[in-house]
Amino acid sequence: MGHFKNKLKSKSFFVYSTLIHIFLSIIVIITSYLFFVPNVYNFMVSNFSARNLGSDNIVLIVIDDKSVDKQRWPWKRELYAKIFDYLHDYAQPQIIGFDSIPSAPDYENPESDRKFFDSIKRIDNFVVGFSPSTAPYENNNLTYDNKFKSKFAINAQDKRSYIPISKYRSISYYPDAYFNSVKYSGSVNNTQNINGYLVQADQIVSVNNAVYPSLALRMYMLLNKIDTLTLTDDSIIANSTNLEIPAFSTANGMQSHIHFYKRFNNSEYSHPKYSAIDIIESYDALKTGKKPVIDPAEFKDKIVLVGANARASALGLEDTVPTPMLQKHPGVDIQATILDNILNDEFITLPPFSWELAIIILLSILTFVLISRLSFFRSLTVLIAMGIAYFIFCIFGYINDMAFDVITPLLVQLITMIFAYSFRFILEGKNKEKIKQAMGKYLSQDIMQNVVKNIDDIKLGGKKANVTVLFADIRGFTSMSEKMTAEEVSMILNEYFSEIEPIITKYNGVINKFIGDAVMAIFGEPIQDINHPTNAVKCAYAMLKKVDWLQDKWLNEGKPKIEIGIGINTGEAFVGNIGSEKRLEYTVIGDMVNLASRIESYNKVYKTNFLISSSTYSQVSSIVDVIKISEVTIRGKSKKMDIYEVLRVSSND
Repeated sequence: MGHFKNKLKSKSFFVYSTLIHIFLSIIVIITSYLFFVPNVYNFMVSNFSARNLGSDNIVLIVIDDKSVDKQRWPWKRELYAKIFDYLHDYAQPQIIGFDSIPSAPDYENPESDRKFFDSIKRIDNFVVGFSPSTAPYENNNLTYDNKFKSKFAINAQDKRSYIPISKYRSISYYPDAYFNSVKYSGSVNNTQNINGYLVQADQIVSVNNAVYPSLALRMYMLLNKIDTLTLTDDSIIANSTNLEIPAFSTANGMQSHIHFYKRFNNSEYSHPKYSAIDIIESYDALKTGKKPVIDPAEFKDKIVLVGANARASALGLEDTVPTPMLQKHPGVDIQATILDNILNDEFITLPPFSWELAIIILLSILTFVLISRLSFFRSLTVLIAMGIAYFIFCIFGYINDMAFDVITPLLVQLITMIFAYSFRFILEGKNKEKIKQAMGKYLSQDIMQNVVKNIDDIKLGGKKANVTVLFADIRGFTSMSEKMTAEEVSMILNEYFSEIEPIITKYNGVINKFIGDAVMAIFGEPIQDINHPTNAVKCAYAMLKKVDWLQDKWLNEGKPKIEIGIGINTGEAFVGNIGSEKRLEYTVIGDMVNLASRIESYNKVYKTNFLISSSTYSQVSSIVDVIKISEVTIRGKSKKMDIYEVLRVSSND
């Protein structure tokens, strides 16, 4: 029954420990995704995924510091017109994207506005940006919404099993002349993650049940004459092409992870960049027959994105967000990057959550098994190697645009290691305690404690010490046992020894060994006790009292009556470990030990129960009543000696 209870306790301990581990792992996973995963993702993307330059077929024209230094901000819109006229009339790019949103007419310069609107009206390969908003339209006026939807919304076959409710309620207003001039529009919104970094592109936005593509996706659709997209749970498919963007649904619409590129010429841009003022001056030069600053041929058949990023010189023109590549990554370059991803089918994909969970569970199980099977240092070495191998595996994943979660499995592995090592050490402690308890049944608890205390310094050898040795033997046990079964003999001996062992322990004695039906006990070592002769005598007297009690008990039970004889001697002996390096025994050796044994044997000769030597008597004479037995011849001794029969112990506990 006790064995069953112990097994039940062990199983319960394992179950509770496992539940605690699972709970801690869940806490670690949540914490990791909130605080660590985004930063590690940024590190992996910037160091391993962004290994190539952006396509040189995509170029940027940027209103930068140089531009606003030469043309004071705010600009008249006719300056924009010069940029677009330069591109349309002289450069002939494949397509032009305008990463800007004019919000109102320039009432002070209407002629300048007219030139701008006339310029973009005649460009057919021109896509502009708009911004969806979570705020409703003013005065709940949906006229603009319907007009915008009619002109710029796209056809979408929505095959998603779950369509989140869109958070967007309105769209940025265009001035009427601008609205009428542009032919294609796409969203320039991109949502930053919980850490404030932009790592995902809003490829599709939904506003009031209308579907709009991003600026980059709209440019791709125009380039490839695509008018319909198919939306599924995990992708955006461009009909009539091979494009399939890995994407997922959110309240923003559908997002994809951005594959970033190295910075071009160590600048803040990942694509070739031209200053807007150089394009304007080149246009003015071409109009007057002069050599342009920038040859229009550099833009022929290129994809051009126009935007602003003048930081220090023009307040309000900075268009930057944090990305894995830069703390201030220009927005126009991000639009170019998203378009580059679409054109070259380069997207970062995340493995399914089931894969991530399987990796975490597998690492946890392997960690626990290794720790339970291998030694501490070997398991630790293997686990460190596993962690390094997983990190290298993740590096190859990012190189191939598969963004595995690097940190969460390793954190869970660390938690599992702490749990498993703690679990192992607790179990080992319990097992050691069980072993100590088991061995304590073969060795004295005091000797066991001495061994444990000096566990690192156990060796052959010992010391000379003054001790008292007690021998106790059952009288006539051999002839009595011949009349009993082995089981009956065992029961009597076990009960007898069980009763006298606590008495010996009480008086600071240590049972050194059982010799058949006899017992040998040591007083004074290893338990330090200056009163060891007195305690040994008191112990012997208490043992005799206990035997009297056992005699009455066994008589009532129909068991045979037993008598014991006790012999005690005090003197100097060798105390310590004897044997071999592989097998030790803690014992006491010397002539005084042999004398104690022979004194005990004289109980048979003199028909006594309790004899002590003269050396012991000299230490306890004040507490005992004795009969002196003079001139006893002891085998092995040349001289005769006195021994004493103890009748009573006056100061008895």
